[in-house]
Amino acid sequence: MESAKILVVDDEIGLLKLLEITLRKENFNHIETASTGKGALQRIKEKAYDIILLDIMLPDISGFELCTEIRKNTNTPIIFISARSTDFDKLTGLGIGGDDYITKPFNPLEVVARVKVILRRQKMNEHSQHQDTLFDYGYFIFNPESATLTVNNQPVECTAKELELLHFFCKNPNRIFTTAQLYEFVWGNDVFGEEKTVTIHISKLRKKLGDDTRKPKIIVNLRGIGYKFIPPNEAFICE
Repeated sequence: MESAKILVVDDEIGLLKLLEITLRKENFNHIETASTGKGALQRIKEKAYDIILLDIMLPDISGFELCTEIRKNTNTPIIFISARSTDFDKLTGLGIGGDDYITKPFNPLEVVARVKVILRRQKMNEHSQHQDTLFDYGYFIFNPESATLTVNNQPVECTAKELELLHFFCKNPNRIFTTAQLYEFVWGNDVFGEEKTVTIHISKLRKKLGDDTRKPKIIVNLRGIGYKFIPPNEAFICE
């Protein structure tokens, strides 16, 4: 983790310094900061980062707009850090490609903990991807090694967290998992988990797989119990 490259984007200079100091104390030595959206976007176009900490209320463009632009170029995990704490803001942030959402004020050690969780999961997934075969379900194909998803022979763009969730489901077909379990296994920690984080990512994944969001047949919600991934078969494809 010490070699991880982190970009922190916030217009509060004091907060940038606080996060940088805290991260360096935890042995993260490759940290860069930006106080504007345009400055952040320029850095992202010039080099690759392992994780991005992103404020929403920036002086030039909003963090939501910036996230949308970032997702056009990279699937780098994004953690939103914002004083905007409504459910609508959280749903928006996660819906446009954010991997996590932390509200201000916060304990900087909580930020570090979430950063470590995401980086640790990334490393584990990279290792396991080399051991996995292709998941071919006919009309959609998921390749963990190349981190690609094709539906009806068309490539589908997914965030890193969406691919991690799909990977977990593919490796555990026909098993039921609660939202808390999914958060723990995919996001890597059950302490900070929020049910909305899981449900939003599942909703997005269903749409990208062409699963009926009102009557899903692939990622099924068993009311009051949890979710189950049912691999498509020929009968499903012909319907």
